[in-house]
Amino acid sequence: MGCNPVTFHNVTPNVFNCMKQKLESAGLHVPSGNSGEISGSGVVADFNWDGTANLTITVKSKPFIVSCDTVTGKIQDFVHQCGA
Repeated sequence: MGCNPVTFHNVTPNVFNCMKQKLESAGLHVPSGNSGEISGSGVVADFNWDGTANLTITVKSKPFIVSCDTVTGKIQDFVHQCGA
C-alpha cells in the first residue's frame, strides 16, 4: 500500500546530497542521480529531484504496521536536518 506523494521545496544540491547520505546511513539504498527508487527496512519509494529546488518522494510500499504519516514524517526529518 502506497502513500500520497510529498514534495519538498528549496532543496538545494547540498540539501539533496545530505538527505541521500542520511537515508543511506539509516540503512536505505539510494541510487545515484536525481531520480530513482529508495528501498530498505520494508519501505520502497520513488524520488525525483528537479536539480534545483523541488524534491518529490512517493512511498510505494511500507510495512503494514507503519502509517504513511510515520514514513513521510521520517523523510521530512531527514530533509529538515539537512537545512531545507
